[in-house]
Amino acid sequence: MSHRARRLLLAFAAAAFLFLGLVRPAAAHGFTSVVYAHVTADGDGRLRSELKLEYDLLVVSAADAGSDDPLFRAGTDAFEAKDAGAQAKALDAHRATVIDYVTRRFAVTAGGADCEPAPVGGFRMGTEEGVPYALLTLDWTCSGHGTGDHEIRSGLFPDPEGYVEGTKTIVTYAVDGHTGSAALDSAHPEFSISQSWPQRFWEFFRLGAEHLLTGTDHILFLLALIAGSLRPREVVLAATAFTLAHSVTFLLAALGLVDVPAGLVEPVIALSIAVVAGWHLWRLRERGERAAVLPAPETSRLGLDRAGWTRLGVVFCFGLVHGLGFAGALGIEAAWSWTLLWSLLVFNIGIEAVQLGFIAVLFPLLLLLGRRSPRAGRWVTGALSAGVAVMGLAWFVQRVTGS
Repeated sequence: MSHRARRLLLAFAAAAFLFLGLVRPAAAHGFTSVVYAHVTADGDGRLRSELKLEYDLLVVSAADAGSDDPLFRAGTDAFEAKDAGAQAKALDAHRATVIDYVTRRFAVTAGGADCEPAPVGGFRMGTEEGVPYALLTLDWTCSGHGTGDHEIRSGLFPDPEGYVEGTKTIVTYAVDGHTGSAALDSAHPEFSISQSWPQRFWEFFRLGAEHLLTGTDHILFLLALIAGSLRPREVVLAATAFTLAHSVTFLLAALGLVDVPAGLVEPVIALSIAVVAGWHLWRLRERGERAAVLPAPETSRLGLDRAGWTRLGVVFCFGLVHGLGFAGALGIEAAWSWTLLWSLLVFNIGIEAVQLGFIAVLFPLLLLLGRRSPRAGRWVTGALSAGVAVMGLAWFVQRVTGS
């Protein structure tokens, strides 16, 4: 084995172990749940909440799953049988237990006073993204109604229960002339219905920013784009193509016009990471050590050769899939109100802000390194791409096999 080949193998192994050691091996979206709540007022001092909760998660959380609990037995049997009628019947048979669990973690207040919940009708069943959801309607009697200061709190399916991580509660509301939406999680478990539009803007902006920061697969894809771009023009075009593509599918999913199973989206996202990272390794090999740090021959006004245009097309296609992943983070699969759609656009802006921040910080550093020491720049971007490619392939296998 040549000295160059040994160095390449060493760099590849180092990058692989670095990413395997520092990056979560789990899917970025595979262990979360979304609760949907729609809150309205009836004009008689009561609020009505229509809750949608993931069925199997509700069963194991409300029941004592560590014992021979009758709710756990009946609920899991109905879930495995995929019988919606049996699922609703199991919840109704243990109505007090389930409602007690929900109302201890989801609450409405008015003027600082707790509203009293009362169930309306029995449990109904529906689906969200192909997953069974239980529908529960609660009426809340509020002694402080009319104060204009209603608050919604949600701590449903918290991390300490150990079943899921990072549960989000998406709330839409139309109460006393106030309409809008909010996204609640463990870090921000409550909001006021009378909040101003800048507060609503910030909530979804923050949620979008946090999603990209904590979505390891999207971060790695972005790193692959940055490492594989030799000039500012290339990274700008690649980031623009990615943004346009994921914005298209994100909005289509929000409008209910696109419905792709997460079981297909997640493996393709993982594969996209490996392909885009591997593309840079291929370019380094094809161009050679000297050509790898020189501009590609310009064949268009945008300064891209045929390989550059091909890469841009690949990035755009994979960006379409990432948009479905972003939408899946909020469980989007149906047409919602324009108010909520506006909030989702703000969510997307939060994603873009973090994306631009990464590019603004990391790419100039790589560019400066490449200009001062072309060889070092080549090895750094090559090692970075190799590590990203390894993680992408590992995740692809993990998500396809379900391991």
